[in-house]
Amino acid sequence: MTVLLPVLMAYMLTGEKVHEWVGALMFLMFIIHNALNANWYLNMLRGKYTPQRILQTVINLMVFVCMLGSMISGIMMSRYVFSFLPINSGMDFARKLHMLSAYWGFVLMSLHLGMHGNMITSRAKKSFGTRSAPRKYKAVTRLVAVLISGYGVYAFIKNDIASYMFLKNIFAFFDSEQSAIMFFAEYLAMMVLFACVAYYFFMILQIYARKRK
Repeated sequence: MTVLLPVLMAYMLTGEKVHEWVGALMFLMFIIHNALNANWYLNMLRGKYTPQRILQTVINLMVFVCMLGSMISGIMMSRYVFSFLPINSGMDFARKLHMLSAYWGFVLMSLHLGMHGNMITSRAKKSFGTRSAPRKYKAVTRLVAVLISGYGVYAFIKNDIASYMFLKNIFAFFDSEQSAIMFFAEYLAMMVLFACVAYYFFMILQIYARKRK
């Protein structure tokens, strides 16, 4: 799903037909992902809600809403995958809903990825057979993350992502002179930016919770 996310944002590069099929695949994977984590929904009303859990719940539910919005609007506008459905109206509403769902979904899914940063790093350590990375390695990876995140801030402003998130612009602009490599580099940098924001914010909340205890 992480790999498919920037591909979906590259609508003008991939073309409408590929975009629809990748979107349908993304939604299918999202359904499978939620089915595998059904216990999370079943346990929502159980246990104590810490600041971390509240934030995680809000982001997860917002991702869920964005995915539903993307799929509903995508089906309404579909010219290939769901063209057999007799939908001939509501295109203006569908376009706006798709814009909102796509760009908010991009940001929220990146945050969602960052929230699971500890799980990802622990699994990576287990795969490489190490419990803790050397301090120099940690310093280098953090520096790289900061540099990529800095580029992500630049890309966010340059591509005017906020205007799409708040419907100030309902038509996505694409620079025809920009190479595909640079396009994906910018969107990957933005994903790293929001993932890092979520990861380190959760770390701060965990440190605060330990101090309170």
